[in-house]
Amino acid sequence: MHRFYIDPESIEGNCVKIGGTDAGHIARVLRLKPGDEIALCDGQSNEWTARILDVGKKNVAAELLSCRRLLTEPATRLTLYQGIQKAGKFEVVLQKGVELGVARFVPFDCRRAVAAPWKAKDAKAERYARVAYEAAKQCGRGALPAVDPPISFETLVKRVKEHECSVLFWEEERAQSLRALLGGKSAPNDLALIIGPEGGIDPEEAETLRVAGAQCVTLGPRILRTETAGPVAAALALYELGQMEYPKEGGTGA
Repeated sequence: MHRFYIDPESIEGNCVKIGGTDAGHIARVLRLKPGDEIALCDGQSNEWTARILDVGKKNVAAELLSCRRLLTEPATRLTLYQGIQKAGKFEVVLQKGVELGVARFVPFDCRRAVAAPWKAKDAKAERYARVAYEAAKQCGRGALPAVDPPISFETLVKRVKEHECSVLFWEEERAQSLRALLGGKSAPNDLALIIGPEGGIDPEEAETLRVAGAQCVTLGPRILRTETAGPVAAALALYELGQMEYPKEGGTGA
């Protein structure tokens, strides 16, 4: 069944209107017709089975038939701070990170970043948001992950202090592992993961983040590519927190 996200405010009674690019996709690409059924998620872990009533030029009207609560969101909210990468690599991080359960992606500028930052209204921002949207549809996320425009390193330092727990994955760290940091402890509600760009985090920047409150950990003896490290860090964090198992019936997914 084809799946789409909707704004909760677009629901009126047991009916909903779907607009934007999704309406065009339903009409012109999928060629769905009145009577066909689709799945609609409100981004708050509620998913409806819906029956299409009308396919117009700009909007698709549907009737909501039944609703179920999705259990796909980790109990710990993950924010992935990713050093700005060369073209194409961030899309890999987005796709795999969304599949693993990352709630927010925040690129950041730093000394060894070779790609230029972009702004919220740039074409890159639209493309990255679409990559995250399509990945969320494919893997059945109950909430749409956010993709922020790049921030400065100075802003990243301030953000470290705002999270319940911030972890810097640094190739020069040797002593502390993620298991030693998180294993066997109460899961934080809010966890920030920090990954450097292609050249890694500069030692002085790493020390600045550590002083700000970030915990430095190693991902092991092998150097991972920047587009590999983020998804691996997210998977390991959720595993160590016991959140990679399928939720029990009646549990709370989000």
